[in-house]
Amino acid sequence: MINAEDVRRARERIRTFVHETPLIRSSSFSRMSGAEVYLKAENLQKTGSFKVRGAFNKMADIGAGRVVAASMGNHAQGVAYAAGRLGVAATIVMPVTAPIVKEEATRGYGAEVVLYGESFREALEYAHEQRDALFIHAFDDDRIIAGQGTVGLEIIEEMKDADVVLVPVGGGGLIAGISVAVAALSPKTKVIGIQTESATSACASFREKRLIEKKPLPTLADGIAVGRIGEKTWEIMNRCVDDVVAVKEDSIAMAILLFLERTKLVVEGAGAVPLAALIENKARFRGKKVVLVVSGGNIDFTLIDKIIHKGLVSSGRIGVFEVTVDDIPGSLYCLTGVIASLRGNVLNVVHDRLAGDLPVGKTRVSFTVEMRGPGQVDEILARLSAEGFEARKRPAG
Repeated sequence: MINAEDVRRARERIRTFVHETPLIRSSSFSRMSGAEVYLKAENLQKTGSFKVRGAFNKMADIGAGRVVAASMGNHAQGVAYAAGRLGVAATIVMPVTAPIVKEEATRGYGAEVVLYGESFREALEYAHEQRDALFIHAFDDDRIIAGQGTVGLEIIEEMKDADVVLVPVGGGGLIAGISVAVAALSPKTKVIGIQTESATSACASFREKRLIEKKPLPTLADGIAVGRIGEKTWEIMNRCVDDVVAVKEDSIAMAILLFLERTKLVVEGAGAVPLAALIENKARFRGKKVVLVVSGGNIDFTLIDKIIHKGLVSSGRIGVFEVTVDDIPGSLYCLTGVIASLRGNVLNVVHDRLAGDLPVGKTRVSFTVEMRGPGQVDEILARLSAEGFEARKRPAG
């Protein structure tokens, strides 16, 4: 198992290639959570992610040749960028489900991209079959782990009195490296891993104290949608990590939106899960010095409108509900009158007269309404019910 000295050597090896990213105090998140919150902004790292640290540490002294890697996106960009700087040819195998923005960015760094398989595991198996190149694992490699651990080294050297470090977990390379550094330099500081409820291999493994595979579901946090954490990373996590928790998809969307609004930082879903955990567990972290490791900013902008909408719904600033009314002139006028009287701003209206569960002579009207606050949708629904309408919320979609 790697130790803190391996992490220190990694820093010396990569320091001319990567940024020492800032540790930024967030007044907004501190007020919101009751904790003292700091952001380790790896979204400002070269290639937009911490992954470049491990890539350079693994490849810095391999000489000429060719490397191959499998990745959902950020490791791909890290390896491609490092290969370009070091004069090494790189082939990156990505599943066909990888975000287009990350695929194109990887090509932009000069790597050959091969799309193979529906999952990271299938892409990984295919990359392993390429015998004429050095395989660069995304997380389960001592040098990769040590390189990612330089994030923890920087955090503790700047903030020795940190109480908690919240770290995104996919395959476990980042949290393994950080936990090794933190355990050596500041044993009192807790390291807690954060997953999405859509990909919980680390949570299940930590709970059962054995490696467990969990097939990931579709998630906003695609960068940590890994079905099985690594053997090496699990060994370190089992010894050095204090807890692993999972957060809801709605909380991730809200966290992305909060980063945009409150800090003006573009953060991808995987990088937003620590803030999502802070939102969901305020009581646990109240009064503590908390560092959120913002692991990356390579968001898929083809999904940004959906993410923002989902975040607005989750935070109660947009309400989505449906009302069943008589299909007669004046019904819509009455509905919008109630909404307007409570200062809701109607953004969208959809009629459905053909739903199979509707009686003849009825229509269902779906509203998307801009709200003044989180409780206003309940106020509107209560008023509509008092007026005799059948109204109910719709889930964020």
